[in-house]
Amino acid sequence: MLLRVIAADVKTHHNRYLMIATSGGLNQQRTGITDAVVAAYILNATLVVPMLDQKSFWKDTSDFSEIFNVDWFISFLSKDVKIVKRLPMKLGKIVTPYYMRVPRKCTPKCYQNRVLPVFSKKHAIQLGKFDYRLSNRLDMDLQKLRCRVNYHALKFTDSILDMGKKLVERMRMKSNHFIALHLRFEADMLAFSGCYYGGGEKERIELSVIRKRWSTLHQKNPDKERRQGRCLLTPEEVGLMLRALGFGRDIHIYVASGEVYGGEETLKPLKALFPNLHSKETLASQEELAPFSLFSSRMAALDFIVCDESDVFVANNNGNMARILAGRRRYFGHKPTIKPNAKKLYKLFLNRNNMTWEEFASKVRTHQIGFMGEPNEVKPGRGEFHENPSSCICEDSKAMAGGDSTPHNDMHEVQVENNKRNVADEILTVDDHDQDLTTMDYVENGIGTQGKEDLYKSSLTKTDQPELDEWFSD
Repeated sequence: MLLRVIAADVKTHHNRYLMIATSGGLNQQRTGITDAVVAAYILNATLVVPMLDQKSFWKDTSDFSEIFNVDWFISFLSKDVKIVKRLPMKLGKIVTPYYMRVPRKCTPKCYQNRVLPVFSKKHAIQLGKFDYRLSNRLDMDLQKLRCRVNYHALKFTDSILDMGKKLVERMRMKSNHFIALHLRFEADMLAFSGCYYGGGEKERIELSVIRKRWSTLHQKNPDKERRQGRCLLTPEEVGLMLRALGFGRDIHIYVASGEVYGGEETLKPLKALFPNLHSKETLASQEELAPFSLFSSRMAALDFIVCDESDVFVANNNGNMARILAGRRRYFGHKPTIKPNAKKLYKLFLNRNNMTWEEFASKVRTHQIGFMGEPNEVKPGRGEFHENPSSCICEDSKAMAGGDSTPHNDMHEVQVENNKRNVADEILTVDDHDQDLTTMDYVENGIGTQGKEDLYKSSLTKTDQPELDEWFSD
């Protein structure tokens, strides 16, 4: 089905209002927001500013306008989709939306067959549990709309951008170049993985207790999970991998993470390999972080900014943040994103004491071929679109990225000019390689703790819950 871009004020049916409820952490919600704009476009509906997930694990009470610049979001997309901050009033009362769901990976035809007929009777529809509810494979115009939303319209608030910029500047003061590491070695993630990380009986008991909070979470075989590459690398293993890849102990590393399981004791081996470890908490004072520290999405946004601006981004799991940042770093003038080939590295770590360092390092480099974030590692149209937005990247940009290994800064100004042409003109063939995502549901248990010429410039219910694998992958 071919959908042509038509101005929002011409195509929008003014008695159709679409609402969505996002789910998961910041980056999973970001994918939901992006897809909601495209869904509203498909349905010729006015989009109500999305509601953020305030009820799942993180208990973050932030609304959209406290994370993203809502006025910019509405203005930037005004030619694509009409967006309003709230539903209209009818007879002095706010219109009550009709609640429904769509299947995962719903195609444009699916939306037209399932949702569009409902608009003939209901003027406002809320789509619940809106995570991965739009097909990975879309026509070129719709993929480009996804890019406009994700890479341009979703701009953090000024307070988040300012604090993020300070963190980046402080890292640059310590070193001209730095690595950002999304460690994700946190109790919830470890418990969900079902893996064993060497912490003895204490670890087994503690993680087992956490696992019991989710009634749909099946027992897993730790050895099998590790053999299949489904376990996180420990901080020590991440450090060994990076040293084997040639990063010296003098490199500065920004660690993007929540509370690391085991605390400083767990981080000791990584610090021994790389003494220059930094985080939000070491770079900024408690007073500076106070407006953010009680809100997980705002803290995640700060990590997002620093990771985006790093010279090399290392992701310890292939979750939402890793995929979105990998795609973003491809889109804005390529910068590498390294992901461990955990399945191949598993045996290597088991036997590392039975070989010389040179042998170990050589094998790590061999196993990591294809996982180093090189410009042409992933063919156009392959993989998840947010990770490989090939429809929005022209061949000239790829050539530039491949020929320049110098770390980029200043928000990739040269590539942004290319992307102006990409979003408007470039056409590539997209093949569908949607990931086969688990459909287990997470059960809530109360746990938690400008001008037109500037439009493409970059800038720094029953309770619905996201699917388990996606919820934990943020």
